Amino acid sequence: MTASPRLASITIYPIKSLDGISATQATILESGALKADREFTLIDEKGNFVNGKRNAKVHLLRSQFDDELKTISLQVQGTKQKATFSLDNEKLELEGWFSDYFSFSVQLKQNTITGFPDDLNAKGATIISTATIEEIATWYPGVSVEEMRSRLRANLEIDGVPAFWEDGLFAEAGQCVRFTVGDVLFEGINPCQRCVVPTRDTKTGEATANFQKIFLNKRRETLPKWTIPARFNHFYRLSVNTNVPASEVGKVVRVGDAIAIIGVSESQLS
Repeated sequence: MTASPRLASITIYPIKSLDGISATQATILESGALKADREFTLIDEKGNFVNGKRNAKVHLLRSQFDDELKTISLQVQGTKQKATFSLDNEKLELEGWFSDYFSFSVQLKQNTITGFPDDLNAKGATIISTATIEEIATWYPGVSVEEMRSRLRANLEIDGVPAFWEDGLFAEAGQCVRFTVGDVLFEGINPCQRCVVPTRDTKTGEATANFQKIFLNKRRETLPKWTIPARFNHFYRLSVNTNVPASEVGKVVRVGDAIAIIGVSESQLS
């Protein structure tokens, strides 16, 4: 497998399920997550996440943040009206805006230590390769590479490698693959189980016909020889979930960093 892996891009999602922002660098938190990634989340009265899995109206929300991630501007797709709020000082007003939009009570929760990761056993950044996104996009006529990238919502994107290169960043159950991004040590844990979100257009919420069926068949056909098939209890898995050792807290990953695989180690996770 010829490869010269390099960190091509970093995407952070300040509010879980809403639009991401591009960054040139990101700091590792105590939990192993990237600073500001999924730092906020929306919840309903029952304490459930308000996300694309449960509510397709999430896809119609466009969000922008200032450079310091202190203010958010919201707009409903297809409308011109925009509302801007301070995340520090206008929380109640922001919650009211979301509540009006969804037609039920919504609260904004914040966690600056761990954020709100999907995989509670692997709280680090999610990783995928550019070539993988490009390959997946070819499976769906009319879905662009950029649209597929938005649907998959990975944090770290790697170029200089073939499609599905990242499938070599996890090992047998109970093990992890240790690798570095620049001088930051990561542990690849497992292939990420996907949800309903990638099946929908990120701007309209409209479902792509037979998305999951096509994905399962093509993923099975293209599974690379360098991965471990036993880690796929089904083939609706893509990108890699990670952990980051405590020794790496405060270190920074940067676009352009070289990536090097160290080897397989024992892990407490499966």
